[in-house]
Amino acid sequence: MDRIRVGIVGAGYIGGVHAALLARDGRVRVSLVYDVVRERAEPLAVACGAAVAGAAEEVLDSCDAVYVTTPNTRHTELAVAACDAGRHVFCEKPLATNMEDARRVLEAASSSGTVFQVGHNRRFAPVYAELKRMLDEDPAPHSAHVKMNRGELIKPGWVGDAELTGGFLYETPVHMFDMMRFLFGEVSELYAVGSSHEYPETDDFSVLLRFKSGMHATLATSADASWLFPFERVEVFRHHQTLVTREMESLTYSDTLAGDHRTLSTHQLPKEEKWGYAQEDKAFVDSILSGTPAPVTALDGYKSVELVNACYSAVRDGGRMVISDVEAVSD
Repeated sequence: MDRIRVGIVGAGYIGGVHAALLARDGRVRVSLVYDVVRERAEPLAVACGAAVAGAAEEVLDSCDAVYVTTPNTRHTELAVAACDAGRHVFCEKPLATNMEDARRVLEAASSSGTVFQVGHNRRFAPVYAELKRMLDEDPAPHSAHVKMNRGELIKPGWVGDAELTGGFLYETPVHMFDMMRFLFGEVSELYAVGSSHEYPETDDFSVLLRFKSGMHATLATSADASWLFPFERVEVFRHHQTLVTREMESLTYSDTLAGDHRTLSTHQLPKEEKWGYAQEDKAFVDSILSGTPAPVTALDGYKSVELVNACYSAVRDGGRMVISDVEAVSD
């Protein structure tokens, strides 16, 4: 089989990460790179042996698969157009930044007959993959505490622009909403409070979630917490056991009343493997070649958008939000 022709739309940091990883995969040829600022596309194209496209439409017309790595609020139109063109699509997180757009992408992906994967890389990070494996064994978890903080919304400057990010929760904490579904199952309801301190948007959240399993969890996230390690942490509690992650560097497990513990460390891995980028790109190509669904589907992306939207709605309306039971979209 000829190599899969991949186009990158959006030549920022994450577009560069994916392009470099794909360029190492002998099953793939990165053939086109496009960015609205041509000067950003040119060095990335040179680095991965690709040509610079003059428009996004050129990528959709010429490539077998398209990576959508533009700012968050620009994902919808490109993802839908790529699906309509019959291309395989890797859409960086979030799938969209509101429910209407998320539904549009979900419907387009469901009817395309091609592979659609959402870039929730943390599912592939070894620390979280091992945590998931452990949680799939007895005993079942009964509660958890999750946090994901940012130090600031200043560097780079666009992370503080809600017109590009869709809001703080869509830029960074959306990862943890997806991670909680991945680890604990579907959410049935949530309560949330938020406040604004440093930025012209809600930048500090406290969330209580109940899952269909009966388990419950808290999520705390702040956009101005300073860069204190670990900025990302998951603590899971089950019968006389605690499992704790420290970013994507380590997983510590204690299952004795004496406090003895064991730690899995991944600090020696390169970042693209430690953070799951290499694994998610390989999984996308594997799905294309095998004709099997992506491991992180458009429905998974939709559900994470739904949770973020519910959180914002709860903060705005001061109430409890019940989560819907969307399972699939018919043609």
